[in-house]
Amino acid sequence: DFVIPKKEQSLIEAFNQWRERADTKVCCDYGLHVAITSWNEQVGKDMEILTKEKGVNSFKVFMAYPGTFMLADDEIYQVFKKCRELGAIAMVHAENGSVIKELEKEMLTLGVTGPEGHLLSRPEKATEATNRAITIAEQTRCPLYVVHVTSKTAADKIQEARLKGQIVFGEPIAASLGTDGSQYFHKCWQHAAAYVMSPPLRDDATTAPYLMDLLANGSLSTTGTDHCTFNVNQKALGKDDFRKIPNGVNGIEDRLAVIWTKGVETGKLDMNQFVAVTSTNAARIFNLYPKKGRIAVGSDADCLVWDPQATKTISASSHHQACDVNIFEGLNCRGLPIVTIVAGKIVYENEQLNASQGSGKYLETICFTDYVYQKLNKREQIQEQSFKQRRIEREPYTGDVISTNKPVTNGDAKTSPKNQPIPEIPAAGFHNRPATRAGGRNLFDSSFTLSGEQWDDGNLRKTTRVQQPPGGQSKGLW
Repeated sequence: DFVIPKKEQSLIEAFNQWRERADTKVCCDYGLHVAITSWNEQVGKDMEILTKEKGVNSFKVFMAYPGTFMLADDEIYQVFKKCRELGAIAMVHAENGSVIKELEKEMLTLGVTGPEGHLLSRPEKATEATNRAITIAEQTRCPLYVVHVTSKTAADKIQEARLKGQIVFGEPIAASLGTDGSQYFHKCWQHAAAYVMSPPLRDDATTAPYLMDLLANGSLSTTGTDHCTFNVNQKALGKDDFRKIPNGVNGIEDRLAVIWTKGVETGKLDMNQFVAVTSTNAARIFNLYPKKGRIAVGSDADCLVWDPQATKTISASSHHQACDVNIFEGLNCRGLPIVTIVAGKIVYENEQLNASQGSGKYLETICFTDYVYQKLNKREQIQEQSFKQRRIEREPYTGDVISTNKPVTNGDAKTSPKNQPIPEIPAAGFHNRPATRAGGRNLFDSSFTLSGEQWDDGNLRKTTRVQQPPGGQSKGLW
């Protein structure tokens, strides 16, 4: 789960609150990411405590939701820099929050108040935030995990960065792999509102198979759900203003069946890849492997029995999630879990849940996971050696140094305060080459001055060109 501090709440206080809320209720082992919603020196100190004493190795920043969660680029830089120092994973919700806020206003001005306004105010080009986050991560040499990837352009940016060798992981979710944004234009308001989430699903039926292809070739690494459910009457808070529709969709119960149906049954993923993108890769990234993400002696006995021939049709009328809608309604799935085992005990069988609250435990995730940082540390070591080799040994400069209170810039003309006069520049200041043999000005010199005068205004000029007239000199008897 994600720990999201309230305004003016410290990271430690929020973390402890989440632990108290979860420890007595969890039915399986769990870990916590922590969201950074503001930046100052104390936040950095809290991050150190969380990593060294509380077992947290991942921190999430938001590039959306201005005024609440969103951080500015310079703050994101500081968070990523701190993550790199601590050996943690930086996670990012990548949207351009400032632009989205203005586009939302424009939609309402145009009379667009329904769920389609949520998508229209978040054009796919606004996913430039993904590229911006990747750039900041590169500059800080910090590993980056991009959550809930829902668009082709965001996925492409992740793929490009990985091809260049950057440590970036992309996580599409069950929603973006199993359905699409055409649902925002459904005639039924409550149907359309059920799909409202951020970033939004894209109105392109080819997006889901495209993201699945990138999972298959390793450009995207894991799958999640961004599970956050609301009933219809809760979504109805935004019946007259799409900005007020609570963001969130279902996914936890349906994720495995949707990905198997859309991935393995279509021939895009094999069974091993299915296990990797739903379990093993995440366990490696967040340093839980091989205790989690593997079936072997010494690993935790958390596993399931999968029937590739079992079928069902997803429906809100029969699911076990706490909401009265399901965004995968009517999807026919082939391949289902039939038995779930947690800590060696069967907790789900014959469609019956037999879990015990409080039986799960909190998992401490250790920083500097080898899967992420082994390559990163080696590259940094090589880069430092390269910089040292390119360093030039010089004799120290011992000459005079001027004293000035002006900033060191590319020139006074760009930095002189407007209330100070610009000193006149004598001709010698901007005429660096001597006159030609014929006495003319060298054409590569400038004769411009702010006063408008010319450099040779003081010289008498002859009305007839006699030294080198056009056509050459003449030598007559006269």
